[in-house]
Amino acid sequence: MKIIRQLAIILIICFIGELLRRVLNLTVPGNVMGMMILLMLLCTGIIKVEMIEDISKFLLDHLAFFFLPAGVGLIASIALIKDYWYYVLIIAFISTVVVMVVTGITVQLFKRRESR
Repeated sequence: MKIIRQLAIILIICFIGELLRRVLNLTVPGNVMGMMILLMLLCTGIIKVEMIEDISKFLLDHLAFFFLPAGVGLIASIALIKDYWYYVLIIAFISTVVVMVVTGITVQLFKRRESR
């Protein structure tokens, strides 16, 4: 029952993000809006980490599973991108490096802030 409650919290926040996107006619995806709402709720203490900890661990443990549809879609459209594979490879490499650098800087900033 605990997992279902935690999943309901995540899904409701996701739904609110999608609803805001549609009502306000934003170009930001609804799931991103939901993540921003979840971040605000966690930062303000309205939602405690313990309230979503188990479902978050489950979702992170099975994260690779959620990339399967994207991988299948990429394989299905291989005819469209076969002439541009090197661009895709370069973009994937650059975006990976950027994500790693930004994540590293963010973690360092949070560690410095936490140690004060």
